[in-house]
Amino acid sequence: MSDAAFKNDNNAQYDFTTMPNSMDEFWMPFTNQRGWKKEPRMLVKAEGMHYTDSTGRQLLDGAAGLWCVNAGHGVQRIKDAVNAQMDVMDFACNFRYGNPAAFRAASRVVSMMPEGISNVFFSNSGSEAVDTALTIALAYHRARGEGSRRVFIGRERAYHGVGFGGISVGGIPYNREAFGQLLPNVDHMKTTYNFERDGIHKGQPEKGGVELANELEDLIYLHGASNVAALIVEPIACSTGVLPPPKGYLERLREICTEHGVLLIFDEVVTGFGRLGCASAAEYFGIVPDMITSAKALTNGAMPMAATFTAKHVYDGLMSGSEAQIELMHGYTYSGHPVAAAACIATMDEYREEKIFENAKAMAPKLEEAVHSLADKPHVKDIRNLGVIAGIELHPDKDGNEQGTKMFNDMWDKGLTLRPGASGCVALSPPLILNENHIDQMVSIIGDYLDNL
Repeated sequence: MSDAAFKNDNNAQYDFTTMPNSMDEFWMPFTNQRGWKKEPRMLVKAEGMHYTDSTGRQLLDGAAGLWCVNAGHGVQRIKDAVNAQMDVMDFACNFRYGNPAAFRAASRVVSMMPEGISNVFFSNSGSEAVDTALTIALAYHRARGEGSRRVFIGRERAYHGVGFGGISVGGIPYNREAFGQLLPNVDHMKTTYNFERDGIHKGQPEKGGVELANELEDLIYLHGASNVAALIVEPIACSTGVLPPPKGYLERLREICTEHGVLLIFDEVVTGFGRLGCASAAEYFGIVPDMITSAKALTNGAMPMAATFTAKHVYDGLMSGSEAQIELMHGYTYSGHPVAAAACIATMDEYREEKIFENAKAMAPKLEEAVHSLADKPHVKDIRNLGVIAGIELHPDKDGNEQGTKMFNDMWDKGLTLRPGASGCVALSPPLILNENHIDQMVSIIGDYLDNL
């Protein structure tokens, strides 16, 4: 590395609020590098419900960072916990060693999952949590003498991260087109979304759930039940544009999976820890899957951490053979990282003591009413919501171009961050410390924008 990289760095004293001298080297995720770097949007501070940009201007965070900052930015309890762990130990390998924070974090988060969920495997991102779940599914069936079960079933318009497994079971075309289907033995159910049937609908659509779920039986019959390992679904498909499941859909999936010995995986990287007013979508819907993946809100976004929760029968199914034998040849350097685990413990304390989930439950109907007040605004095609999640889909412009990305970009100048989604949709998923004033402010900004788009 050249000395110039150090000599010209105006952050030599670890002041990370100033603009960098160079933006050439960082390859940004899911970003148009060349276009963005011509007109960069730089966030330098965050507190509560707001970001501050490099000019000192505040922006209301309508996306909880990236679906993850559920307790708001800058939580002192989390900072204190991270510092306390750093003071005693910065890192510990969890390969045949252990650290107290990881075990304490595991006990805490498992206790918040539905009855029947008994164990958790920590990783670093939602993508890793998904790939871990797929890995466990294969190992579980093989350990039980059913190694022929290698087929995974995903769903159209699903997002399960960017690991090879997640891309393969995912179903958003533009996330896959450069890579194709990377794993063999993968099939997909149809999306649950039907605009003609469900458009401009509050909460879960009323019709079609059981019929849509029954497609799973057709796919199991096609591949042979003895060959299907697992079905993975997001309880609410979020990155694709906020698609709540029709009533009866998830319940029927659970019945079919149980009947045919197929593991049911809920990808709750977004819905986990508060977005629906409780610790999991599994709790919200009253359904216990065989595995649950989580990340994002696990540490309030403060540290990279993810979790793959397993039901007791899945964990026990792998606890066979000699006690000296490694039951699952899988893991990451940072699985159960002590500093991330400390952040996780403090985050769970913050959720409980500040009644974050309770506030989310109280604000959900208010957000629903507010976003649906935009239904008659110009350019609005559809509005979908559940819990503290809402999607607003726009009609294409006169030239046929989708307008969601334009709206996302334009909101920067209006002082609001959103989450761009598929099919011309933007999503609202603000921190769960929001109040009615924040909701009114977000909807007012969006409404004025649509009137003048």
